[in-house]
Amino acid sequence: MWSKRLLVCIGVLGLLLYSYVDMQNAVTERRLKIPVLSKEIADLTAANTHLQYAIDLFESPEHLMQLACHSEYSHLKQPMLKEILTMQEGTSLTPSANDQQMAAEAGSNKVKFAIGAKLTGD
Repeated sequence: MWSKRLLVCIGVLGLLLYSYVDMQNAVTERRLKIPVLSKEIADLTAANTHLQYAIDLFESPEHLMQLACHSEYSHLKQPMLKEILTMQEGTSLTPSANDQQMAAEAGSNKVKFAIGAKLTGD
């Protein structure tokens, strides 16, 4: 009887030890991936910085003026002030506090009813 309990205890202990070692292996594997991922992040950050610099150079006013001198962009022109339409700012579409209070009062006065089948006795 004691031998069965001892074997069960040893088995449970072995299972717990195995799960602990397996968990430590998973943690170690993730720790080994950290430097690789950090290098990838640094490379992506450097590439993003390089691409942003290229975009800034392309969109610079000097470069755009150089492009405007090319024949393929000769049809583009700066609009004159009289060609630009401006509109006055409209009113806000967000409801005011008074509108919200009126909506709340109207919502509380609604009549609630149930719709169901009407049974008739023929």
